[in-house]
Amino acid sequence: MRSLGLEYKFSVAKLTVFLWLSFASKSCTSPVQLEPNKGANIEIQGHRGCRGLMPENSIPAFRKAIKLGVKTFELDVVVSKDYKVVVSHEPWLAHEICTDSEGSLIGAASEKNWNIYGMTYDSLRRFDCGLKVHPRFPNQQKMPCYKPLLSELIDSIHQLIPAEDLRLLWYNIEIKRQANYDSVYCPPVDTFVDLVLALIKEKGIEKNCNIQSFDLQTLQICKQKAPLLPLSLLVQNNRSPQENVKALGFKPDIYSCHFKLVNQTLIDWKNSEQILLIPWTVNSKEDAAFYYNGLLMV
Repeated sequence: MRSLGLEYKFSVAKLTVFLWLSFASKSCTSPVQLEPNKGANIEIQGHRGCRGLMPENSIPAFRKAIKLGVKTFELDVVVSKDYKVVVSHEPWLAHEICTDSEGSLIGAASEKNWNIYGMTYDSLRRFDCGLKVHPRFPNQQKMPCYKPLLSELIDSIHQLIPAEDLRLLWYNIEIKRQANYDSVYCPPVDTFVDLVLALIKEKGIEKNCNIQSFDLQTLQICKQKAPLLPLSLLVQNNRSPQENVKALGFKPDIYSCHFKLVNQTLIDWKNSEQILLIPWTVNSKEDAAFYYNGLLMV
């Protein structure tokens, strides 16, 4: 569904397109310069908070995003052994960003052994995921960081937002589940979905969020249990949108594919189906300007 993970959402006349942008290095600190277009609206979203500037999916990253004017937050969730919903892109301690409880490096080949679903949340909080220099984001500010609970992250965001502006916030929450993860890296899919939906209800953000996932079963269960909640189908294959939607079994609110899969045929299809399109992830100003000023114009 978003480096500074700055994401720019485009609403262009008859076409509504959301575009994830993830800028690394110095481009993180300045907005993309796009040609003016009548009727266009750009919304900045934060990818894993603001990954180009701060440790990803951390409370400092999202607080920084707020200070930069972000109103929509893209994040990922997994589950701990004691069934806490944790903000993390992987259901294990990724070697690129985390160290073990003694501060030692985690190897790429062994990172999946550091299974979040195999740890209680109290144990998980002992691991640092903010001090290690990120190989792809050299300008990322380094600081001690732990993986927060989704509930804690939402509370932290709301503490910085005036009450009258809370309705303007949006959470784009990705459930990180694959079929072979069940009972290994996450609870059974029904339980996973129930945990996330219960937390959304508890925090009162039902009207301020959507769920996204690459996993069809996750979205199908979300549709069954929360039919009014907007759902986004994440796509990373070359099949047609018709084939992907047929496999899902219902029309999602959002179709979210890699930006290089966007073409006029896809745009025409999404317009005819009245589905929002969210291409991901653009990593350069040049790509953003091209898609905004060229392909995405109607």
